[in-house]
Amino acid sequence: MKALKESGLSNEQLLQAYRYVLTGRRLDERMWQLTRIGKSSFNISGQGAEVAQVAMALAFDTNDKDYFLPYYRDMTACLVWGMSPKDMLLGTFAKEADPSSHGRQMPNHYGSKAHHIVSHSSVVSTQYTLSTGVALGAQLSGDDYVTLVTTGDGSFNQGECAESMNFAGIKKLPLIFVVENNGYAISVSNEEQFASETLGMRGPAFGMPGERIDGSDFTEVYLTFKKYVKAARDGEGPALIELMVERLTSHSADDDHTVYRSEEDIQQMKEADSLLLMEEQLIDEGIATREELKQLDEEVKEEIDRATDEAEAMDEPAIDEMMDHVWAQG
Repeated sequence: MKALKESGLSNEQLLQAYRYVLTGRRLDERMWQLTRIGKSSFNISGQGAEVAQVAMALAFDTNDKDYFLPYYRDMTACLVWGMSPKDMLLGTFAKEADPSSHGRQMPNHYGSKAHHIVSHSSVVSTQYTLSTGVALGAQLSGDDYVTLVTTGDGSFNQGECAESMNFAGIKKLPLIFVVENNGYAISVSNEEQFASETLGMRGPAFGMPGERIDGSDFTEVYLTFKKYVKAARDGEGPALIELMVERLTSHSADDDHTVYRSEEDIQQMKEADSLLLMEEQLIDEGIATREELKQLDEEVKEEIDRATDEAEAMDEPAIDEMMDHVWAQG
């Protein structure tokens, strides 16, 4: 695993990156808790992928320039892109002020017009086809923004993904395709999903580079994305990146992964938690002390407690406006 300092980021930037990772984890845990106590209808977790998502997102210009079409596990990446914990929780509680859909979507369907985050459908991988239109827009308008689109390993086998990569390869679109491979499509393991050695190797078939990288290696992820984002911005076309990550929880709040994963497998996965690995790297490289990281954790927990209370107190959508933003008016 590469040292954090090899990323070229300053100590302050690396600590901010870790704060995003930690915020994503603690916020995800809160959303899971809200589901279990009946205050939310659903949750689908990204625990285990936070380090990869932060490193990925930091390679883009997230200051209202580049576009992001996430999938439902990408809450932590959306935090880096500009959404706040309160924004996320407004969606969890289905409040009118929810920036993703004004409370009309299911939880975990992230979107923010203000931050160039395009909300997605519950039908998996449709964001891939949408992303080609967003990227083509940059090409037609002469703008130099780059588009990022993500999906999971199970969803990646949908036909929309092949069609989208084929079009992007032909047009040399400024588009980065990502498949976050956590090993399972709900309960179906990689061995029963695809026959190729990796998913990243599909890239060259569509005229673009393709790589599989370790999502627990912050520096490797950041530098890989930085390379391909620059290439896309320079007109060299798209790329496909397969991020190998863990799924520390069941597929969703309605699933139980102990039915199809062994106790030993789950324990080994938890011991290899990328959040803990990054924490140890920060300490070993002298970027932060264990006491400083504990203090940071307390600050993050307080922020999420405050955001939870504020979001829960916000107004519900009005019944007589329930169909606004859903159907065309007139």
